[in-house]
Amino acid sequence: MATKLTDLFDKWAPEQLSGLDAFFLHAESARTPMHIGSCAIYDPASAPDGTVRLKDILKFVDDRTHRAKTFCQKLKQVPLDFDRPYWVDDPDFDIEFHIRHIALPHPGDWRQLCIQVARLHARPLDISKPLWEFTVIEGLDNVPGIPTGSYAIVSKVHHCAIDGASGVQISEAIHSLQPEDEVGSDEPGNPPGRQVGTVEILARANYNNLVKPFQALMHAGRMAPGALKYAVGFTRDDFKLFGSSVPRTRFNGIVSGQRVFEAVSFSLADVKKIRQRVPGVTVNDVMLAVVGGALHRYLDSKDELPEESLVAMAPLSVRSSDEKKSLGNEVSALSIALGTHIKDPLERLRFTHEKAVKSKELSNAIGAREISEMSKLAPAMISGVSTRLYSRLGLANQLNPMFNTVVTNVPGPPVPLYMAGARMVRSFGVGPVMDSMGLFQAVTSYCGEIGIAVTACRDMLPDPAFYAECLQSSFDDLLAG
Repeated sequence: MATKLTDLFDKWAPEQLSGLDAFFLHAESARTPMHIGSCAIYDPASAPDGTVRLKDILKFVDDRTHRAKTFCQKLKQVPLDFDRPYWVDDPDFDIEFHIRHIALPHPGDWRQLCIQVARLHARPLDISKPLWEFTVIEGLDNVPGIPTGSYAIVSKVHHCAIDGASGVQISEAIHSLQPEDEVGSDEPGNPPGRQVGTVEILARANYNNLVKPFQALMHAGRMAPGALKYAVGFTRDDFKLFGSSVPRTRFNGIVSGQRVFEAVSFSLADVKKIRQRVPGVTVNDVMLAVVGGALHRYLDSKDELPEESLVAMAPLSVRSSDEKKSLGNEVSALSIALGTHIKDPLERLRFTHEKAVKSKELSNAIGAREISEMSKLAPAMISGVSTRLYSRLGLANQLNPMFNTVVTNVPGPPVPLYMAGARMVRSFGVGPVMDSMGLFQAVTSYCGEIGIAVTACRDMLPDPAFYAECLQSSFDDLLAG
C-alpha cells in the first residue's frame, strides 16, 4: 500500500535532486565551484565559407536545446532547505546569457588557452539560472597539431545536473555527424515541465521526510546479501585493495579558489599495444597506470613520495538505458590503488590491473546501484549542514583522506563530430576540485586518440606543465616496456 501511495505521489512530481546531486550543490562555495565540463577545439575549415561566427553557434545550440533538459531547467529551492530542490522550466531562458565570447591575444598558444580555461573554471555558475555556460575562445593560432584559425568552446555544467554519462548525452545533443545538419520539424523534444508552488513543495517535503526512513530500510534489506558476501570476502582477504590507510599528499588539504589546467594526448593504437603486454589489462587500466607513473615522478621530484600506494577514486556509472535523458547523477565509485610505490612501469600496470579487478569484485558484491540509491535517501537538512561544516571547519586537514585523486574515464566517439559545421579536433574533460581532493584527472577518447586532462588547485599543483611532462614520460616508459 505504501509503495502504491509513493508511486501515485511521485507520478505528478517534477524531477528532484537526489542525495548525491544535493551533495554537489551544497559543496558549492567561492573556493569550490562544483561544475564539470570540457575544452573542445574546433576547426572551422569544414563549415560553409570556412568560417563560423558567434551568431552561428548561438543559433545552432538554440535550435537543439530541446534535446536535453539541462539546457532550459533551473533549480527551485525548498524553503529552509527542508527538502532537496526540484528542477523546473526557466520561463526567462536566454541563450545569449549562457554562451559567451572572448579571444586570446597574439600569439594564441597552448599555454594561453590553459590559463584561460583555468580562469573560467574557477568562476561559479549563477545558481538562479539553468546551470550551464559555454565560452567561445577565438585566436588559437599557435597550438601544435591544431589548424590555424581554430577556436575552443569551454563548457561548464553544474555537477548536480549531470554525471559523465549524461554529459555525453548533452554533447550528442549539440553535435552532428556531418558538417551539414538540420533540425527536423517533427523532431521530438522534452515535454514542458510543470511549475510547482511553495505550498506544494513544502507538502512534498513533509511527505518525503516521512517515507524516506522506510525506503532506507527497504534498500538496506536489498543490500544485505551483498554486505554479507563482502564480509565473507573481507575475512578471506578477497577485497583487500590497498594498505591500511590512504597516504596524505599535497593534494589532500584545503583547496584555494584558483585553478590550473593541462592536458596531454596519446595514440589509442599505442595504448592497445601496451595493453597486450599484460593479460587481461583494459584501456582504463593502462591509463590508471600512466597516472600512477606520473604521480610517482612528480612527488618523487619534490621528495614527497609516500611509501604506500596512492589511491584513485574512479567514478562508475550505474545509469540505466531509460535514464539517459534524466538530470542528475547515477554513479557509484571504485577505489583503485595506482602503484605509485612501484618504479617499474609494467609491474605497476600489473599491480593496478589486479587492484582494479578487486575493486570491481567489491562493487559487484555490495551492489553499485544499491549504494547509489542509498545516497538518495539522506535527509536533506542533515546532508546540507554536514557538507557545509566539513568545509567551514577545515576537516580536510584533520581527517585522513579517502582518496588522493579522481580519475574518471568517459569514452568518446571514434568518428568526427561537428558543431555549426566546424569539425571537433580535440576534446578534454574539466572537473571540479574540492577540499581533500585537489587533483582531478579526466580521461577522454576521441577519433583514435585518448587524452588525460588535469584540473587542480593552483597552490597544490603550481607547475602543471611539469606534471604534463610526467604524464608523457610515464606513458613513454610503458610503451617502451
